[in-house]
Amino acid sequence: MSILTIFTAPKQFTNPHINIIQRNAIQSWMHLQDVTVMLIGDEPGIAETAHEFGIQHVPEVDRDDKGVPTVRSVMAKGHAFTNSPMLCYSNADMILMSDLVQAARQVAAQRKDFLMVGQRWDLDLPEPVDFSGDWEGRLHTEVDKRGEFYTPWGIDYFVFPRHLYTDVPNFTIGRPAWDNWMVYHASTSWGAAVDATRSVTVIHQIHDYSHLPGNKPPYGSEVAKRNLALAGGRKCVYNVLDTDKELIDGKVRSPRFHPARFCRRLERYFVTENMGGYRGQLSIQFGKLTRYFGKFPRKG
Repeated sequence: MSILTIFTAPKQFTNPHINIIQRNAIQSWMHLQDVTVMLIGDEPGIAETAHEFGIQHVPEVDRDDKGVPTVRSVMAKGHAFTNSPMLCYSNADMILMSDLVQAARQVAAQRKDFLMVGQRWDLDLPEPVDFSGDWEGRLHTEVDKRGEFYTPWGIDYFVFPRHLYTDVPNFTIGRPAWDNWMVYHASTSWGAAVDATRSVTVIHQIHDYSHLPGNKPPYGSEVAKRNLALAGGRKCVYNVLDTDKELIDGKVRSPRFHPARFCRRLERYFVTENMGGYRGQLSIQFGKLTRYFGKFPRKG
């Protein structure tokens, strides 16, 4: 039995670039020790990719009124069709490496209930990754050379014990707010939303938004508004800096001071549902500072 199952609901594999980056991501997961990989959904190319790689495939998934898989259903499949003690939902464009598995082990040894998340690095990888030899070392070198540390609003993987997140709101996956609710829920339920940024390097492969209406991110869309309402509103929208703990040198501990965390605390204090008035304006200004300081890597 593997210690961790990584599962995802990929996009269609019909777009050549999406095909490359999703195959890169999936293969990175397959190269990790004590890890099982599962693909969910019946979009074109999913079944064929799962068969080619010899990994688990669950085609049936509930969808919203636009045909997009729901978080509740994807999470339910992740629980029902696995037996590993820990689960990891990851977006299908994320390259994960062995430090994530090590971090998951370390956190699980110190906390019964937790959610582990972290900030990502953006990297343009237009070609298939070579997974021979020291592939992790080569990717780390590429990140150091030309990677861009993304803001704390990018939450692309979620590691948690399998007894958690068995019943989640009926969010639409791949749209705003559901990932933020995951952090909010962990923080308010167990006080154990753990930021693994200092210990784990995850790579988001840069892509366009041609798979979405208008070829642009879905912020402000009707489905984004619906997700926000299901999350409980802006007060329940947390990011990586709203975590209660950090994983540092293998230990789960209180977060170290960082200007981004300080600004984020003020941003969240002044947030309002309509972001109007002086409070909303203060929240917006502190949010700009959060994004600025949040793009400086936190290591060690």
